[in-house]
Amino acid sequence: MFKSPWQRHKDLISIHDFTTDEVEALFQLAANVKARPERYRNALAGQTLAMIFEKSSTRTRVSFEVGMYQLGGIATFLSSRDIQIGRGEPISDTAKVLSRYVSGIMARTFAHSTVTDLAKYATVPVINGLTDLLHPCQGLTDYFTVREKFGHTKGLTLAYVGDGNNMCHSLMFGGPKVGMNVKVATPEGFRPNPEIVEKAKADAKAAGTTIEAFARPEEAIRGANAVYTDVWASMGQEAEAQARVKAFAGFQVTPALMELADKEAVFMHCLPAHRGEEVAAEVADGRWSVIFDEAENRLHVQKAIMLLLMNR
Repeated sequence: MFKSPWQRHKDLISIHDFTTDEVEALFQLAANVKARPERYRNALAGQTLAMIFEKSSTRTRVSFEVGMYQLGGIATFLSSRDIQIGRGEPISDTAKVLSRYVSGIMARTFAHSTVTDLAKYATVPVINGLTDLLHPCQGLTDYFTVREKFGHTKGLTLAYVGDGNNMCHSLMFGGPKVGMNVKVATPEGFRPNPEIVEKAKADAKAAGTTIEAFARPEEAIRGANAVYTDVWASMGQEAEAQARVKAFAGFQVTPALMELADKEAVFMHCLPAHRGEEVAAEVADGRWSVIFDEAENRLHVQKAIMLLLMNR
């Protein structure tokens, strides 16, 4: 057991809730976990993580499940078909019952309120594995990957191109925490949530960084150190896919767009990637790409998150 630098936090719901020093503490621990995993082999021995999945996932499920195993604990997968939330049980009851059985809860849900309600009523840590509003574990992993690639994050710029979705929101919240500027280019009608933008800009002002919005990807990408995109139709938006392809015309990240970025720029994507839609295959699989480093780092960053929240 150790004194967690996250002592004031029971849960991880949003990057916005954390200070720069707390994010740096996470990154230092994640780097240590990645470099010397054997040191943490039994850190969560005897503990269990309940994993609630309303949305399916490759990276989230495998990284949390493997992460708990590597830390000496176990993870229990619970789909919406496996638990009573899907049959009308109040979230408060589910949270209270699970708190009697497990050491922590990770939830990947549609409504953000599902995760916040779980955190409100659970007595064990709750980790936001993704909601329609935020994706904090991925956002933290992305900035950890930038830090790993460049040796630092302060003063760098990340350009996000595409839908103003949960990934965009978490990147805007994360930038000020790591000293990075964030430029966002989205089509009309697909702008990020105004409340998130307002909070992120306030964080940026306090941190001495910037959050900027643009109508064209060229404007955002020019000179950026990292270029980020995400799928145009997220899970639950499949019926809108064809309409979104038309709306996002001109927003594909191509080699020509990447040439506008800094000469040492990296390309990032949370995956799954739809080559030929939001990104050209030559970019996703080319010299700029760090997408599989990001995917791997989900494991290390989430192990660090579980250590900081559960190993007290």
